[in-house]
Amino acid sequence: MRWVWRCLALVAVALGLIGVIVPGMPTTVFMLMGAAAASRGWPALHDWLLSHPRFGPPIQHWRNYGAVPRKAKWMALITMLLSMWMICSSATALWVKWSLPSLMSAILLWLWTRPECPRKNPEQEQ
Repeated sequence: MRWVWRCLALVAVALGLIGVIVPGMPTTVFMLMGAAAASRGWPALHDWLLSHPRFGPPIQHWRNYGAVPRKAKWMALITMLLSMWMICSSATALWVKWSLPSLMSAILLWLWTRPECPRKNPEQEQ
């Protein structure tokens, strides 16, 4: 079973790294999935993700507070609205034009109900 978790972690992290380069492809979601899978089968990768300067803080905020940064919420909103516009203006089936934007709207609603990351206390930083 450990190899299954390792494969899932590797695929999720690879997709997350692709998301760093490709606009509109999420990074944080895949890194969260990669960290969850790595925690079950690849402790070294899990530790690397948590200590990474870019990927670590969002993973820790999600685990500790269930929090999503406001910037990530806005980026998701913009990219999903753009995707909805592209889907609705394309020559796809009618059921696709209804179901995908509905699903994206539900995800956005859920995302915006998540708390935001707690602000750092300036006294604690000194």
